[in-house]
Amino acid sequence: MVLSLDWLRMKEGQSWLLDPAGSDSKDQKPSFNAMKHEKIRVRKRQILLVEDDRVDVLTVKRAFRDIPIVQKLDVVNNGEEALEYLRNSQNEKPYLILLDLNMPKMNGIELLQVIKSDAELKLIPVIVLTSSKEKKDKLDSYNWGVAGYVLKPVGYQEFIEVMKTIDHYWSLNELPD
Repeated sequence: MVLSLDWLRMKEGQSWLLDPAGSDSKDQKPSFNAMKHEKIRVRKRQILLVEDDRVDVLTVKRAFRDIPIVQKLDVVNNGEEALEYLRNSQNEKPYLILLDLNMPKMNGIELLQVIKSDAELKLIPVIVLTSSKEKKDKLDSYNWGVAGYVLKPVGYQEFIEVMKTIDHYWSLNELPD
């Protein structure tokens, strides 16, 4: 990737690799003046959105485009599809799951129970992104180890701010490999 707006989104601590002569070193951190003349690559990590509502899926995709968030977004429609996706060796494990709670077949709490009980999946951070204000849903979510519980805002501008905050936090956060 040639230096672009993505450079403006990189923050100290994000994964980035300088690639001026084929070298891949996380330790090289040149000054901005040196970087603007170099080619850089940003490691794109996957985010899995587990959401059954088509309008909400489109809203998340639009927010990713409008912010812009460079991470790849994969979408599944319910907990069963999420488990199939997560257990498929052809898919890269996401570094973050955005999870709705109210879904058919297998709801978000049921999916959380399975993910957090599975040795290969339990370290993937999960943020509940829901319209549920139910105290029981919040309590169950945190009891199963979610990284956050976020209410879906009604207005698009508010939704953009929520997504920017989530993106900013997780771009700075270090996760185990």
